[in-house]
Amino acid sequence: MKETLIKVQNLEVGYPNQKVFQNLSFEIHAGQFLAVIGENGIGKTTLIKTLLGQIKPLNGKIEIENHLKIGYVPQFRNIDIEYPLTIADFISLNFTGIKLPWLSKREKQKINEVLKQVNLFHLRNRPLGMVSGGEKQRAYLAQALIKNPELLILDESTASLDPKTKREVLEVVSKLNRELNITIIFISHDLNLVKEYPDSFLWLKRDEYLSGDINNLPDQLKGESHV
Repeated sequence: MKETLIKVQNLEVGYPNQKVFQNLSFEIHAGQFLAVIGENGIGKTTLIKTLLGQIKPLNGKIEIENHLKIGYVPQFRNIDIEYPLTIADFISLNFTGIKLPWLSKREKQKINEVLKQVNLFHLRNRPLGMVSGGEKQRAYLAQALIKNPELLILDESTASLDPKTKREVLEVVSKLNRELNITIIFISHDLNLVKEYPDSFLWLKRDEYLSGDINNLPDQLKGESHV
């Protein structure tokens, strides 16, 4: 049986005068590729912030494996064409928070390693502002990989990309999942991607939720492209 990384029991989360969800229970196992789906505003990002400890639950229990290393990839954000850092320098920010000229040999090796993992090694010296949207997003992905995460969270990371570029990013993520056994939480409202890449789903709905194997996605979703 695969190791349980996160166990959520009867979780209730909300803000003053607003309950986002309640009685939510699920587990995330090592090597899983979980899609968190649901309509905009349903609470997908709120759930992730709760798992990351940024929001305190109103009730329920969250058990996270000790010392679990988590990487986070944000929603695509366009970067100005005059942004001065190269892709390699941008990735190095996750070591120190600022670009330093004295990265260690080990750190430089790690940067090259993750650049190869996301197919950006050939662009390592290119200014980040001068590459395509998909290449920018893969640079964010590489930055998250610097600290060797066991769990990688993609928070609507493909939302603003064109269909071809979305798949380019998800192909890289899927390879990381298969070959490095990195556990993935993929938050999305794009059901075409959800049907193609993840192996399981958590569907957040008003006052309820469904979860299971991706092959058991409810019939009402199978013909849809967005939720």
